Formats: sequence, C-alpha cells, structure tokens
Amino acid sequence: MPLRDVVLLLPFTQLLPLARLAFARAGGWQPRIETTQTLAVSLGPAPVVQAQQLSFDTAADRLGAARLLRTQANGAAWARDDPRRFDRTVAAVVQTAQALARAAFALAPAQRPAHWAAARALLSPMGGPGAQQRWLARVALEWAAQCDAPQTDRLFEMHPAAWVVLQAGGADALVESLVNAAGDVPALIVDADAAALRVAAVAAAPALVRCDGFEDEAQRTVATVLQHLGRNEWPVALIGLDRQLVRRVRALLEHAQVPLADENGWTLSTTRAGAQVMALLRAAAPRAGSDALFDWLKTLPPWPGLDPTGAVLRELERRCRRLAVARIDRIAVLPLDGEPAALRDAVMAGLARLRAPRLGVNEWLDRLREVLQVSGAWDALAADRAGQAVLQALRWLPGRTAGAVWQDVTRQSVLRFDDFVSWVDAVLEGETFMPQGPAAEQARVVVTPLARAMLRPFAAVVCPGADERHLGAAPASHPLLSDAELAALGLPNRADRLQRESLALVQVLTQPRVSFLRRHVDAGGEPLADSPLLQRLALDLADRGRALASPPDPREARASRAQPVARPMPVAAVHLPTRLSASAVEALRDCPYRFFARHVLGLREDDELEAELEKRDYGTWLHAVLMRFHMQREAPGSIADESARLQAVASELRQEMALPDDQFLPFAASFARLVPRYLDWLHRRDAAGAQWLAGERDCSIQPEALAGIELQGRIDRIDRVGHGSALQLIDYKTSAADTLKERVRQPFEDTQLAFYAALLAPEADAPLQASYVLLDSGDGIGELEHPNVKDSAVVLVRELGAEMARLRAGAPLPALGEGSTCDYCEARGLCRRDHWPDGAPA
Repeated sequence: MPLRDVVLLLPFTQLLPLARLAFARAGGWQPRIETTQTLAVSLGPAPVVQAQQLSFDTAADRLGAARLLRTQANGAAWARDDPRRFDRTVAAVVQTAQALARAAFALAPAQRPAHWAAARALLSPMGGPGAQQRWLARVALEWAAQCDAPQTDRLFEMHPAAWVVLQAGGADALVESLVNAAGDVPALIVDADAAALRVAAVAAAPALVRCDGFEDEAQRTVATVLQHLGRNEWPVALIGLDRQLVRRVRALLEHAQVPLADENGWTLSTTRAGAQVMALLRAAAPRAGSDALFDWLKTLPPWPGLDPTGAVLRELERRCRRLAVARIDRIAVLPLDGEPAALRDAVMAGLARLRAPRLGVNEWLDRLREVLQVSGAWDALAADRAGQAVLQALRWLPGRTAGAVWQDVTRQSVLRFDDFVSWVDAVLEGETFMPQGPAAEQARVVVTPLARAMLRPFAAVVCPGADERHLGAAPASHPLLSDAELAALGLPNRADRLQRESLALVQVLTQPRVSFLRRHVDAGGEPLADSPLLQRLALDLADRGRALASPPDPREARASRAQPVARPMPVAAVHLPTRLSASAVEALRDCPYRFFARHVLGLREDDELEAELEKRDYGTWLHAVLMRFHMQREAPGSIADESARLQAVASELRQEMALPDDQFLPFAASFARLVPRYLDWLHRRDAAGAQWLAGERDCSIQPEALAGIELQGRIDRIDRVGHGSALQLIDYKTSAADTLKERVRQPFEDTQLAFYAALLAPEADAPLQASYVLLDSGDGIGELEHPNVKDSAVVLVRELGAEMARLRAGAPLPALGEGSTCDYCEARGLCRRDHWPDGAPA
C-alpha cells in the first residue's frame, strides 16, 4: 500500500501544517493530509445552491426564513404585531434548519432518505403545549430536506489506499460515515482522546488562580503569560473562553508589544466599522434622538466639503445641547445659518434617504451605501480591514459568493425599516472578523478556542475565565428541539456538547504547563464559582493525593511613598474672563476654585440631550410660555379667555420643544394648578397699576470699578409698577423658597437680584425694585422682595472690582471644600476634595 495514496484526516485545519512538517522531517513519501472540508474543496467547486434553498449563509438564510414564515397562515400579521419575537423565531428556524442539514450531510448519501423519513415521523404535528415549536421545527426540517447534495458527498466516491483518522475531542460524524462506507478500503482510527486521558493522569497538576475581579484577572493573566515568555516558554496558548476578558488581555499584551495571533476573532458587530454602520441606522430611525445623531456623526471623518476640521459639528452639537434639543426632527427646524446650517441640511438629506416605510432589501442596501458614500464613511471603511469585512458581509465588495439564493431573497424580500436594521445587525453579529497579526507559527502568544488547542505543541497554556459560566457550564437549550429530539435527529445535545468540552480540556491538560484563572465576582457583583470541570478535576487529583497548584502572584510589587493631596490654589492673574454672568459671580462667592474651573479653564459638563425631563426643563419651558403669553397680551382680559390662551401657548411650546407626553405628565399637572393662581396674581397686579414692560431682556454693562470686565445677563421680566412710578425686575423661580428667603433676609448674600439690578440701573428712569416670583409656592404665587436692591448692586460691583484687582495681582483661587456647595459641584473630581487629608493647608 503506497503511503502517498493514503489519506490522513485531521480534526481541524490548524493541525495541517504541523502534521505535514512532521512527515516531511521524517522523510520519504507522505500521505495526503487533509481535513474533511479541505479535502472536499480540493475535489472540485461547490455545487450551486438554487433559489429558495438553504445556503448556510446566515445573511441570506435569515431573509429566506422570514419570507417563508410570512407566507404561512397569520405570518404577516405576526411579523407586523410582534417584530421582536418574529425576529427571534426567524433566527431559531435558521439555526435549526442548518443544524438538521449538517447532520444529514454527515450521513452517507444512501442513508439520507431513511433519515429524512424518520425525522418527519419524529416531528409529526402535535397539539397542546409545544405545538408552535413543533410546527416551526417541521418548517426547518422541510427547508433543510430540500438541499442538494453537499460538496462533501464527493468524499464517499474516493478510493484511497487507506483512511487514517486522527480523532481528538470526540468522534466526527462525517468521518465515521466515511469509514463505515469504506467497503474494502482499510481504515485506521487513532484515538488521541484515550491517549490524552492516560497522559493527563500523570501530568503535572495545573494551577488555579482565583482573582478579585475582572481587571485583576486580566492583569494576572497578562503577568502569567509574560512570566512564561520571560522563561522562553513559548508559544503560549491563550484560551478564549470569555471574549470580553480576552479582548482586555489582548490590549494589555499589545501594549507590552507581544507578538500575538488571534484565532478567536471578534464578531463584526463589535468592531468600530460595524458600530459605525449600526450608528447610522439608529440615527435614521423615524423617532431617533439627538444623541443617536451625534453618536453617528462622531464616528465619521470630517464631512466632505463642509467640515474639514470638525469645528462645525462641535458648534452644531453645542447649540443643540444649549437648547436641549432631544429629537432629530427638531434639529431640522432649528433657526441656523452659515456652516452649521449647511452641515445640518446635508446630514438631514442623507438620513432622509433611509426614511421610507417599506423597501426591498436591495434598495435598502443601495440607499445605505449612498449615505455612507456622501458622508465620507465609505472611503474610511474601504481603507480598514474590519471595514472591508463589513462591506463584504453586506455584499458591497467582492469576496463573498452572491449566488442565486442571495439574488432571489434580496430581490423578493420587502422589509420595514426596523426589520432591515434588525437584519443588518444580525448579519454583523453572525460574521467573525480575524484581526491581522503574525501567523500562529511565528507568534509568541496564540489566542485560540479550547477545542483548537488540542494536539498542538504549546509550551504553556493560560486559560482565563475558568469559572462556572464560561467553562463546563450547562449549554443553552435548543430553541425548538428537546434534548431527546436532538439525539434522535443526530444533533449534539447537552450531554454531547459537555462531553466534547471535557475531552478538549483533557487534551489541554497534557500540555507541560497549564494555568487556569477565574474571578470571584462577575462585573455586576454576582459571585462566581470554579468551573464544574475544574471541580471534578480537583476531586480526581485529591483521590490520588494531589491538588491544583496555587502559584504566587507573578506581578512585581512596587513601593511608593504616600503623597498627600493638597488643596489646589491656582493663580489666574492674566487669564481672567472678560465677561461675567450672575452665575459666574455666584460661583466665585461660593468657591473660588469652582469659578476657576468653570470660567477660567472654561470646563463645562455637557448638557444632556435626551435625559428624562427634570424640574429645570420644566422651568425652561415655563419661562418660554410666560414670555410668549405676555408678548401676545395687549390688555387684560377675562380669566376664562386668558386661561384658554395661556393653555394654547403652553401646548404650542410643548410641540415646538418636542417634550414627550409621558415624561411631561407630572409637570402638566403642576401647570394646570398654576394657571388659575398665576392669572389671579396677574389681575391683582393689573389692578394695583403694574404693567409688563419686557421679558428675557439681555443687558450688559462695563463698570469702571471692574477695569474692562463686562457684566452681562438676561432678566426674566421687567414691569412698571405703582402706575409707572417704579421699575420692578422679576426672576421666576420654580424651586423651593427656603433658600431664597434666607438670601433676601440678608440682602448682601443675594447675588442674583443685586447683579441684575446693577445691569438695569444705568437705563432705569425710575426707582428700582427687585423680586423673586415663586411660581410653585403653596396655594398661590409668592413674591420675595430684595430690599434696597440698588444699594446692594452698588456694593456688589464695588467689592467685585476689588476682588478682580486682587486676582490680577496674583491672589490664588483656593478650593474651599466646605458647605453644601461641594455636594453637587462638577469640579469636585478636579480639586480632589475627597482625597484631601485632614488638616490640608488652606
């Protein structure tokens, strides 16, 4: 029997170069070394899949399954009324059909008719509980049964000198069928699992490290890998059980410049390119929020021809945040001009291409491609390896077979926008991106699944994530089939999958150095236990008087001297702002360091675009309502007429500001109580000779005492009172009155009204009064007057000028760290208030 005519079948592709190299070193003729898949490919091209057949391309098969289910009774109504459940059902049908077809393909062609007949008998229709799952499984079965002969059927036509099978991690059904159908062709099965069990029983006990948390496990894993590399023990297999943890470990190893090959890969949806496409689709949703829009725009390169530096986008976002624009449709009607308007219009025109009720998949894809191109994202995706994978997954670049199935389902499938978004997400979720790196033969570290570490000559194996959830956990149940049905249909059930994982672990235990790591608690604080497979291993070792090793922490301990954090005392002599508002002066009085952070460094917390409505949002809306009402009020009317007009103005502004009805409901109730109280108060003022003069008035002054610093602000309301004998400036308040009462009780402690009085004083043609008007004050509208406000304004300007002179001369702006100011100060992390030792120098 010539050795060159023997076929050696290996369990997976990564073993091919190792086996071929081993035979080459031995000299002489070597057998043909293949896996079943590489051997089938070498025998000729794959059969052409016909339209409406199962293609094993998840992108096409999901469309085909959705179309198949919609044609069933009530299928279209189901997809319309419960799209999420329908989408999960489509995924379950595709999963089941592909699994059933693969199980049938592992049988000899002559056995398949009987197999399909037995499967139909097993999945015959039933009533009662589980009837729908049985019906869906039967749909998947009939779909799978329509498949033509697979490419691997050519293997049954081969007549090698002999079949030699290397079996590891359990038997392969297709290989077993080949051997059973071999006839007079001799076959030899080399059971590496049995040998592994014997070797593992006498191998050195692996190490088990229990870590405090996610980051501790990642760092300890990296330290263990680096320790092996420092001893020239490489290549190291890094077992990818926990994808999130391995990504963190990979980042740390790359930072340490360790050559690394990744055989695990990442789902395409988790790459930056995949996230960019999904961000666009989320921004194009009919009721998308402004956050979704800016999340997408920030993933893009500068918009072609409109925003080369990104400054226009930042300005557009700043304006939207200042105005609390929560919905994209409101951005479309903002009064903008110049570059922000041009960018806004281009963005809206692009998103409009994706706002259609229903389109065919081909047309959806064409429109999505157009938006990617006009936004500049296409070129960036085409220049990136992950981006190229995204473009290939959606069939925009060559590299993936389109075929009759793809052409048929994309032409025939008509989807709503939400369904199209779900389909794209599923396509990206189902594709794996393999990052570029050195070949496994040259890499110092190889990230690989547990099942692909078998039989490979690693110097060490490091397996993080060896906890009850990631190693030896009970496999998830099948969505449509029970364990008994899986076994009867030739599909792996829970016991089979757990057995294969156990055998793969045994294979790994034959390696010379093996380390398992796991954390005590998960990211959410839930406790984690050891993997059940490791618990079983520990019991086996205990029976032989041995135990899992517990190595010391390989991380280097470093001692550092404590350095107390002192209170910051910055100096801003030449960097003081040239304009001050009432809030800036208030910040300076509350805590000089807060003033430094906000108004010297210019630091600001971004206003939320889509946060739930707060009392502040209600106050902003209410200010606008009262402003518009008074601008339209030429003369006092009846309570009934003015109540109707005030309610109409309120409704108009709610629509203009796109305030959601559900979140606004408690504020609407407050406003309903306010309307009669406010009108009663207003009519009493009318009778006393008060007259509304102006609202939302912008004022500014440049006092001589401030040496070039301008004071500016916006006054809520200015009235003439006492039949024109005085001016009264009013500041509306919807907050509690206790703090305000304390301020006006000590007038020099009230900054806001004194500041506004200083702004208005130069143009006042009558005595000046100032009051807070409390809109939510018990049973009526309350007023808190600031007595002698003009005197307070004079003192405020004088003392503020003296303080600015002191700061220009080099006086520091210390962090006080006292009182209620610190409780909600956004600069608390900057001044490190929580890290000051007791008695920190002031």
